[in-house]
Amino acid sequence: MRKQLRFRPDGTFTIVQFTDTEFSDPRAADEIKMNETMARILAAEQPDLVVYTGDVIASGGNSDPIGSFRCAAAVPESRGIPWAAVFGNHDAEAPNVTREQLHALQLTYRCNYAKPDPPGLHGAGNFVLTVAGEEREPAAALYFLDSGSYSPLEHSRLGFYDWIRRSQIQWYTEQSHALTTDNGGSPLPSLMFFHIPLPEYHDIWDFSVCHGVKGDPICAPWINTGLFAAMMEMGDVRGVFAGHDHANDFIGTLHGIKLAYGRTTRNAYAAEPFPTGARVIRLTAGTADFETWLHLEDGTVVTEQPVHQPEGRQPFQIRSR
Repeated sequence: MRKQLRFRPDGTFTIVQFTDTEFSDPRAADEIKMNETMARILAAEQPDLVVYTGDVIASGGNSDPIGSFRCAAAVPESRGIPWAAVFGNHDAEAPNVTREQLHALQLTYRCNYAKPDPPGLHGAGNFVLTVAGEEREPAAALYFLDSGSYSPLEHSRLGFYDWIRRSQIQWYTEQSHALTTDNGGSPLPSLMFFHIPLPEYHDIWDFSVCHGVKGDPICAPWINTGLFAAMMEMGDVRGVFAGHDHANDFIGTLHGIKLAYGRTTRNAYAAEPFPTGARVIRLTAGTADFETWLHLEDGTVVTEQPVHQPEGRQPFQIRSR
């Protein structure tokens, strides 16, 4: 039986975004604390979907990365909550695990809604889900893309982190076009999830009014392959959600598309105190926009983040994530 996400009878659909959880040692005090935080957030928000936006596990130096991924899966799975994951740069650093293995593993879970990869597509974990409306018709779409890990050309002055490839962008536009056609020519309101932020995240911080915190450099790829332009051309994606930079949680709008960070769920190395938590996203059937807020480890719900006024282009910085 095909799995299908649905809007609730009240017309809402709620997503909890966990990011950079880096499961690695279930005995570690901060991992125990993180599990408790995640449980409280899920109990309070009662989401219709949990999304892990990469670095689900920290595989480097991890003797049991598969076991760590199973710990991550158990958080929503044990509560019967639909979930899906995309991968980041730390998920498959160990020689004994690959992104393909992790993607195949998530597909074995009863509550997991990810899909097998289309043939010939770069990466592992590229799929689209629809959310059905009152008449069981597709009423919204959720895109998930593999943003890769480290630049294959990092010694050629092309940066440290990987980028979303042209085959993935073409796949997205084909899926978007098909859904738009099936919807009578009107684009479905859509969201997109991946790990490494787009280069346009620099633009919204430097040139747009943003809400939230930038405590880390924006570690986007140095190559811009045009995904944002494709989203503008297709006219469906209204929000993009990334992770990767643990002390960033800001959101801003560029040409009608909101670019947002999640709230790091595990505070691995932020220089300043930065409570962990999650970003919550709520879609409403029949509308193109969405609501979003933060839910922190102490139970605080943040609906209004601090305002950042644009200051122009800042000197470029790079920091390993």
